Order: sequence, then C-alpha cells, then structure tokens
Amino acid sequence: MSRRQNLWKGRKAVGLWLLSMAVVIMGMVTIGGLTRLTGSGLSITEWDPIMGVIPPLSDMDWADAFAKYQRIPQYIIENQGMTLEQFQGIFWWEWTHRFLGRLLGVLFVVPFAWFGWAGAIKKSDWPRMLLLFALGALQGFIGWWMVESGLETRVSVSQYRLAIHLGTAILLLGAILWIALEYLRDLGSKHGEVPSTRGNAVSGRESSPSGFATNKNFRGYAMIALIYCQMLLGALVAGLHAGLLYNTWPDMNGRIFPEGAFSISPWWLNPFENPGLAQFDHRIGAYIVAACAVVVYIKGIKLSGSAKRSAKIVAAVTAFQVALGIVTLLMQAPEGMAAFHQVVAAALFCAAVWHAYELRYV
Repeated sequence: MSRRQNLWKGRKAVGLWLLSMAVVIMGMVTIGGLTRLTGSGLSITEWDPIMGVIPPLSDMDWADAFAKYQRIPQYIIENQGMTLEQFQGIFWWEWTHRFLGRLLGVLFVVPFAWFGWAGAIKKSDWPRMLLLFALGALQGFIGWWMVESGLETRVSVSQYRLAIHLGTAILLLGAILWIALEYLRDLGSKHGEVPSTRGNAVSGRESSPSGFATNKNFRGYAMIALIYCQMLLGALVAGLHAGLLYNTWPDMNGRIFPEGAFSISPWWLNPFENPGLAQFDHRIGAYIVAACAVVVYIKGIKLSGSAKRSAKIVAAVTAFQVALGIVTLLMQAPEGMAAFHQVVAAALFCAAVWHAYELRYV
C-alpha cells in the first residue's frame, strides 16, 4: 500500500478532517453573526431539514416566501414596505447559514463512514464521534427553536435562545478541536496503536506525573470556562441590542454603573433582560478574561514547545479582542466589526482549548 493511501487511512487524516470541520463551524459562527446583525434570521419562517436546502427558484416561489415573512411581527412593525429585492437580500443570509449547517452534517457523516471502515477511527472511539454528530443535530433543532421565538409576538429572537444557540455551537467547536488535537498528536506506536489510560480524557498518552489536580491544568480549563461564559454574556448583549447603548469607554456615559441597572422586577432578571446591566457585565467579564490572560502569559513563557506558543497566542488574541471590543462599542457596533468581534471570540476560545490541551503534557 502506498504512503498516500496509508495517509488517508491514518490518524493524522482524521485529525485534519476534524480540523476542517472546526473551520466550517467557525464559518457558521461568522455567517450566524452577520445573519443576526442584518436582521435576516427571521426571513425563513419554516423549518424543513431536507427540502429546505432548495431556495426559491421561480417568481412564484419568491412571492410565496415573501408572503409568509410579511405575516410575522418583524415585517409588520419594523420592515413594513420592504420590497421583494430587499427581502431577497436578508433571505440569502439565513439560507446560507442553514445550508452550512446541512453541509456540516454531510461533511461529518461521509468521512466518518470512510474512516470507520478503514480503521482510522477505532470502534472504541465511535461513541464520542456519534456524540459529536448528535450535538450537531441538536444545534440544528436549537437554531429553529431560536427562530421560532421571533415569529409570533417578538420582532427579534429571544436573547436566551440566542445564547443557548451560540453556546452549543462553541461547545461543539471545542469538542471537535480537542479530539482533532488528540489525533494529530498521535502518540501511539508505529502501527497507530494508542493505549488508553483510565481517568485520562485524552487517549494515547499516559497521565503526566502531576495529574489533573495541578495549578497549570486548572488554569487551562478555567481560561476556557471564562471565555465561554464571556461569549454567552456577549450573546445576551447582542440579543438585547445593548451594544447600541453607552457607547463610551471606560465610563458608561459618564457613569461607572449603568442607570436603572435594577429597574426590572424581579431584580434577578436584570442581568439577562436589562440592556445596560448586560453590557456592564460583559465589560467586567472582558476585564476578568484579560487579567487571566496575563497570568496565562506570565506562566506560559516559562514553559516550552506548544504550551509556550499557545500561551503567547492566548495572550495576544485576548489583547486584540479587548481592543476590538472597545472600538466596536465606541463606533456603535457596526455590522462588520460586531461580526468580526464574535469571530475573534471564537478564535480565542480555540486558542484556549489548544493551550489547555498542551498543558496536560508539560
């Protein structure tokens, strides 16, 4: 068997495939952000997982799709008088987002079947691969559940469902990236045999002497968790359109704390439904992530290899993301910058996952 044939039946090929899946998910996050920012997410009012892949092809099809959109509150309250051409503009954003979701499913199932048949993915690893597929399918259901929240009484989707939708996508991104790193590292024998270690989530490597309960491992996982929570706070800000308020920094229109921060009753709903407080929380979250990134950098430069490189990348991307967030806020969240801010957040999350993975082997 040739070297090239072996390559496409080996663990490295699986790792590269999973990395390509992560890239597609990043694309979905990008398109999803632009779909939300352009107000396009409610343009398709039905969910058909199979036939929905076919867009309107005739004038009659377009008229039917537009007529359905004209029945929902977003059109009646915000977009009354929209032309068919304008509707087509927002329709294509949502259709592309959904198409990428379907493409992701195909790009997972077909290569998985090949790698499973070729033995590159061992049967013992099938369950977690199928779990990834299930999580992707769940993400599709959540996406429609989110859209559904804006079809009857609201002019936009629920910020809660938006946060859940983004959160599930980021979980899927992190899981795929982690498993891809395992396959690309391939610490097994010459024949690709990778021993499994009890209590170690990463197969193919014996536990390091320091084990899980070390400061460095906690630091890596904590950074992932903080970035993840900060992204959820960002989703609440986006869902509440809170980026259009308090467009000053470091103060909030001359104040330290937003006005009427606890004006909603009961009080505990304010962090989730009060735009001013949601933005304040997102700011504080950014400061916490930045402070932790400094610690990651200070500790990381004392390491070597990929652990050191990944620490530097986490710190650099964090600094860029904080600066980008401030500029986006000062400019009142223009669509392009707001979408870029979301993409960089996902990239930072990936960098943190990589760093946490590498910390297990130093």
